Amino acid sequence: MFTAARPTTPQIPTDLFAAIAELKQELNAIVLAHYYQEPDIQDIADYIGDSLGLSRQAAETDAEVIVFAGVHFMAETAKILNPHKLVLLPDLDAGCSLADSCPPTEFAKFKAANPDHIVISYINCTAEIKAMSDIICTSSNAVKIVNQIPADQPIIFAPDKNLGRYVMEQTGRDLLLWEGSCIVHETFSEKRIIELKVENPGSEILAHPECETPVLSHADYIGSTTALLKYSQESDRQTFIVATEPGIIHQMEKDSPDKTFIPAPSTDETCACNECPHMRLNTLEKLYLAMKNKAPEITLPEATSTAALKPIQKMLEMSV
Repeated sequence: MFTAARPTTPQIPTDLFAAIAELKQELNAIVLAHYYQEPDIQDIADYIGDSLGLSRQAAETDAEVIVFAGVHFMAETAKILNPHKLVLLPDLDAGCSLADSCPPTEFAKFKAANPDHIVISYINCTAEIKAMSDIICTSSNAVKIVNQIPADQPIIFAPDKNLGRYVMEQTGRDLLLWEGSCIVHETFSEKRIIELKVENPGSEILAHPECETPVLSHADYIGSTTALLKYSQESDRQTFIVATEPGIIHQMEKDSPDKTFIPAPSTDETCACNECPHMRLNTLEKLYLAMKNKAPEITLPEATSTAALKPIQKMLEMSV
């Protein structure tokens, strides 16, 4: 009787940290990780940062292989900046709800209906949206970039409506907003955050500008993930309620072990809804296998990559 051979499962080393370090040397690879990744991935990364910092690292690296521990649009950005390098993403399903909320076909119609507007797009968007943009921004530099645009120039801001409203408030500009949003930053409960603040007198609320306006109205400090981390280091307070994806708390605790960091609760008490389900698809095992197999690889059409590069370079120039 013939029995079909079962597919073999790749052997996973016992010491993944050592195995990944060895592969870095073998491949001349760099591991870039976002603050929202699991702690083990953050600890193995060569660089940890927010979208602006990761873009700068991707633009400057001399590594031959870029392993991007983040989500799809981040790895795409690295590929756009390094079209001839191998860019790996541990899990190709690690997408982004915000990027998904801005379909290219629909956005093209929106842009065509407002031909006098320039397009400033938050980096949390697909390569196709970047290719339709004039300037890319991040939460770190959005206000700075908008402030450099002539006051009489109409602006489309996409895809995050919450970041867009925050930028409008900070700059006094009237932006035409695409109505996109992030599932993580929309889930925070204003009521439960206020309760936490009362339960922890003297604490400060730190919030990412992707949060909705009611949550931002209670924040003691609003900023990008890097800015929130720096503020928590420099503040003389001992307790912080953190209204962004809780992956950042790993770095906060490492940098300030004597302080207490509480993840802001979501409206649903039955789930960890404040964790990004896409970011959490990446694991240390998948990162190892991606390096071992040199896959999954990020590829982009040349025309899209070339068009998307210009607004990213413009962002980097305006962020100096």
